[in-house]
Amino acid sequence: MQSFELTAEPRTDVGKGASRRLRHSGRVPGILYGSDKEATMVSFDHDDLLHRLDYEAFFSHILTIKLDGGSENVVLKDLQRHPFKRQIYHVDFQRINEKEELTMRVPLHFMNEEKCPGVKTGGGVISHIMTDLEIVCLPKDLPEYIEVDLGALELGDAIHLGELKLPGGVEILSLRHGGDPELTVVNVHLPHVEVEEEEEEAAEELAAAAPEAEEAEGGEPEEQGKDKEE
Repeated sequence: MQSFELTAEPRTDVGKGASRRLRHSGRVPGILYGSDKEATMVSFDHDDLLHRLDYEAFFSHILTIKLDGGSENVVLKDLQRHPFKRQIYHVDFQRINEKEELTMRVPLHFMNEEKCPGVKTGGGVISHIMTDLEIVCLPKDLPEYIEVDLGALELGDAIHLGELKLPGGVEILSLRHGGDPELTVVNVHLPHVEVEEEEEEAAEELAAAAPEAEEAEGGEPEEQGKDKEE
């Protein structure tokens, strides 16, 4: 399993102006909070943090932050980015307590898609309705991702939320609170493109035939009825 370590520096100057100056100097303002401790204002090297974000595991791992000669175990809870530049504006980390449950969002990894019978022999396509999952677990049980095996899915089959195989000690947050276990996570179905094209062609043909039909009948039905009455 990968491990990630970041070095933070404390900061006392806060506010929009202070954050702007930090960014101009190549650093990212951030905060550490949780675990019954006071929030700590910190900053990180921008390029170092940006490089870590290239790893999917960074978002669902327990991370180590070195600060003032000590270290804190944390998880990433919030990240603010520039709308289109590769620039980070702000980052939030939550301290963890080994005895307290975490609520985290972890990615779903879909396995054996190339072996899926519904695609190989059924001519179907796979739709990933969900791509990640919010889970609850103790820090020691936090998975990097949840595997979803598609190797046995036939055309028309689906895997539902309540059918996912979870690692020990891990629960789905929504199901803990009475959510619907029948929600679809992934399914295999026939492509819709050809059906949509046929429907569009049929609609165009009907629209083109409508004026010809009206001319053949001698006008609108309402007008014909009016002539007879007169």
